[in-house]
Amino acid sequence: RQTLEEMRALYERNQADVSEAKSGRPDLIFLIRFRHCCLLRNQRCVLAYLYDRLLRMRALRWEYGSVLPSSIQFHMSAEEVEWFNRYKKSLATYMRSVGGEEGLDLTQDIKPPKSLYIEVRCLRDYGEFEIDDGTTVLLKKNSQHFLPRWKCEQLIRQGVLEHILS
Repeated sequence: RQTLEEMRALYERNQADVSEAKSGRPDLIFLIRFRHCCLLRNQRCVLAYLYDRLLRMRALRWEYGSVLPSSIQFHMSAEEVEWFNRYKKSLATYMRSVGGEEGLDLTQDIKPPKSLYIEVRCLRDYGEFEIDDGTTVLLKKNSQHFLPRWKCEQLIRQGVLEHILS
């Protein structure tokens, strides 16, 4: 915001000096050019900053899933939340179109798994958790389970489960 205010002030001063330069003060041309270069530099900096935030928001979708923690969402502007939601919908549409009837969840295995099942410890009470074969597991704090990796990864990212490394 400070940069945008600075850019607005530089632009207004340039507009005033341009009208003076046209009316017979050619010595202001160098100052006008200098301010214009400052405006272009600030514009490049703002665009680089916004692009970096966009990349970070895209990475948040892959890291946290479709629902962001409120502590992260608090630091996002309304436009950024809107962009995140549109990206989330676009990614979901693409994943449904790939991989047959159920689609393919590309966010599950970011790295190829070494085994299909992992041992996990529940960090907080979660309730019942259903596995694809219809079995339900009660996830209570400090309980340990041997579950399919792809079913657990989202809960691990959310902080409900922790992977126990042997």
